[in-house]
Amino acid sequence: MEGAPADFKGKKVIALFDVDQTMTPARQSIQPDFVAAYNACVDKGVHMGIVSGSDIVKVTEQVGQDIVDRSIYCFSENGLLAMKNGKEFARQSFKDHLGEDNLKRLINFSLRYIADLDIPVKRGTFLEYRNGMMNISPIGRNCTKDERNAFDDYDKTAKVRETFIKALETELGDLNLQYSIGGQISFDVFPKGWDKSFCLQYVENEYDVIHFFGDKCYKGGNDHEIYEDPRTVGHEVANPQDTIKILNEIFLS
Repeated sequence: MEGAPADFKGKKVIALFDVDQTMTPARQSIQPDFVAAYNACVDKGVHMGIVSGSDIVKVTEQVGQDIVDRSIYCFSENGLLAMKNGKEFARQSFKDHLGEDNLKRLINFSLRYIADLDIPVKRGTFLEYRNGMMNISPIGRNCTKDERNAFDDYDKTAKVRETFIKALETELGDLNLQYSIGGQISFDVFPKGWDKSFCLQYVENEYDVIHFFGDKCYKGGNDHEIYEDPRTVGHEVANPQDTIKILNEIFLS
């Protein structure tokens, strides 16, 4: 794992990947065809890495321990927990940065907003505190796969998450927070600058070219900042099959 990065036209290269809809179907396990493509890139000497808004437990559940182990870097919670070759080397805390009183302001307002929200279905686990952010789900993370898909379709026109974010921006404008829609049912809240581009500080001086693959690269999506960052070569994908196609074109052809 500590060997020299693959030399592609004289450049040191790493490929970083979002998880949901990039490596795996949304909130589902990685599929054999992606495992094969990922491992083929590793075997060819490409340095590979993961950058996800989810915590390391969820990342590992989705992609499997073997893929985590085969990745040079694993950046969970947007890189606020940073690992290299399976060992943690940096960690940031949302709570310490924001302070307990301001964290309670965020939680209390969000719970009141959700209580008054009229949407077709509500379940449980509406707020999930993570080390580097708060994940907020209007429907609740305990929903079933079918309910998740239905909310995703509903939100495309109802703009539930987008409207929720605008309310938070108005209420908590003094906290300098950033909001990012990711996945199908939730959005993330974190200090400005703590988006996925946060992880680039750990690799920008080690590599000449940083490829990034993600599905939510539009403004407001949780891949937007790292996709648009001048330090990366961004690849917007619709699903893991798109990612495999580009990997074949860049690294495996």
